[in-house]
Amino acid sequence: MKTLLNLIWLVLSGFWLFLGYLVAGLLLCITIIGIPFGLAAFRIGIYALWPFGQTVVDRRDAGAPSCVGNVLWLVLAGWWLALGHILTGIALCITIIGIPFGIANFKLIPVSLLPLGKEIVPTDQPFAGR
Repeated sequence: MKTLLNLIWLVLSGFWLFLGYLVAGLLLCITIIGIPFGLAAFRIGIYALWPFGQTVVDRRDAGAPSCVGNVLWLVLAGWWLALGHILTGIALCITIIGIPFGIANFKLIPVSLLPLGKEIVPTDQPFAGR
């Protein structure tokens, strides 16, 4: 079932989300300071490409630099990304067929708000990152 949902998601919105995060990641990687943010954008982009069957877990080795980076990300980009995912999720949940895709958009909100210090793992291994 998750493969079918991922394929429909890919056609309808996953590919475009992936391209957006890819472009953002490339732009962020231009400067040395932006490389961690660019890598986070790449990680979110891959998660946005195939969200069904994956989940986000906290990394235990993430420290104070992740916290500072998350605050910067939240102020500069995370708030707007999360707002976009909320509005898209609500719009998708209007139809019965769109409900799983709306939920997938809601799943992307926490990682788009605070991406540093997170790891994306398959749902059958939710404790792999711990």
